[in-house]
Amino acid sequence: MTAFSVLDLSPIPEGGNAAGALHHTLELAQHAERWGYRRIWLAEHHNMPGIASAATAVVIGFVANGTSTIRVGAGGIMLPNHSPLVIAEQFGTLATLFPGRIDLGLGRAPGTDQKTSHALRRTLTGDVNQFPRDVVELQHYFQDVVSGQHVRAVPGAGLDVPLWILGSSLFGAQLAATLGLPYAFASHFAPAALMPALETYRSHFAPSAQLAEPYVMVGLNVFAADTSAEAGLLRSSAEQSILRLRRGQPGLLPPPVAGFRERLSEPERHMLDQVQACSVVGDPRTVETGIEEFVRHTDADEVIITSHIFDHHARLRSFRLTAEVLGLVQS
Repeated sequence: MTAFSVLDLSPIPEGGNAAGALHHTLELAQHAERWGYRRIWLAEHHNMPGIASAATAVVIGFVANGTSTIRVGAGGIMLPNHSPLVIAEQFGTLATLFPGRIDLGLGRAPGTDQKTSHALRRTLTGDVNQFPRDVVELQHYFQDVVSGQHVRAVPGAGLDVPLWILGSSLFGAQLAATLGLPYAFASHFAPAALMPALETYRSHFAPSAQLAEPYVMVGLNVFAADTSAEAGLLRSSAEQSILRLRRGQPGLLPPPVAGFRERLSEPERHMLDQVQACSVVGDPRTVETGIEEFVRHTDADEVIITSHIFDHHARLRSFRLTAEVLGLVQS
């Protein structure tokens, strides 16, 4: 049976601030726990005025401390921005404080622009093989300490911190398959290679100590409301954000605008259709049908849902309606 989870970016809306966004994330996690979602993940982005989850491990601790059963994790940590030892120590600490509830998804994208990447890393040197080596090094720090091992993660060594590989291309699919790790595809914003990546991962999967069989999670945008017209209006905030980001003008999450799509050029509408191809927008029945079709199409083990909605209460309502149509919670 397909599981369903939540991806939240701690969006900062126009008129709001980071403190409010982070507390809204916690409130969403608390509701998601009651509504039957399996996990909530936070994502690492930097120099993004409208996203408050840059210090991802800190936010995970905040959310985990305010919940009790839902899994909390990174979707993901952009490993090239950090040393593997630092991440092992951070997530070893989280797993020590919240045993059995912490996930660590790993990506190789910077999660930001080139100048900010340099500010984070102090260097942009590296090669395509560094990410796989860093993942293997990170795995090593979570293993039991062996005789003669000079560097260890404290806490971290010997802890069960599930690793995931995140991606939107065949590279991540191949790496996840080779290492025998679960694979999360970012179809909610980069869906172009979704099906080839899933086929590559499944056909090349090699069992590991962590995972005996392939396990796929796919991202899906869901904008649910009592009516399809309202859901389409809610979606316009995310569409405005995407266009601003593509123009190099990221900002706070804007309020919805009625008739927004009708004002766009044909190339702009085409771009939005491509970026948000994996989206379900509508009333509860439409959402139910759309999610069922998406699961059939991908044969996903898990779907992680994101709803980039301006109004916090409308966002909670969207997740609640979705949980109801999925049978996670009774209406």
